Amino acid sequence: MTLEDAFAQLRAANVPVPKPRRLPTVEEVDAAERDLGVRFHTDYRRFQLEASNVHAGLLEPAVVLPEMTKYPYLDLRQTAATARSIGVPHDVVPFCQDNGDYFFIDADGRIGFWDYNGRSAIPLQKSLAEWIVDEWLVDLDEAG
Repeated sequence: MTLEDAFAQLRAANVPVPKPRRLPTVEEVDAAERDLGVRFHTDYRRFQLEASNVHAGLLEPAVVLPEMTKYPYLDLRQTAATARSIGVPHDVVPFCQDNGDYFFIDADGRIGFWDYNGRSAIPLQKSLAEWIVDEWLVDLDEAG
């Protein structure tokens, strides 16, 4: 599964909303990296710049847009702060909250899952592309 394939599937599943989000600028992504003290993996950076405005399924990955501060669950900085306050390591990017648990991406582009109840990280051995298809878009089948 390539990232391009995953983005294509994600875009095909996009649900129109009254006020769609815009994509962030390179400068906004750079600022989020500085604020979080991490460098985003190339795949995650591409997701932010190319597909973070998609609305699909039940999961809602956080975004770097400054205007998202009024929606803490969608604001990457707030998502990371909350996740880190419950033990998610500072060297990963917790990008999607799921009922108190968090999906995160590490510096090598591997996706993991932080189990709030077990207070532990579970490596999923998936790339971001695989996560998009196997975790995010699979919700469409379950929700529909």
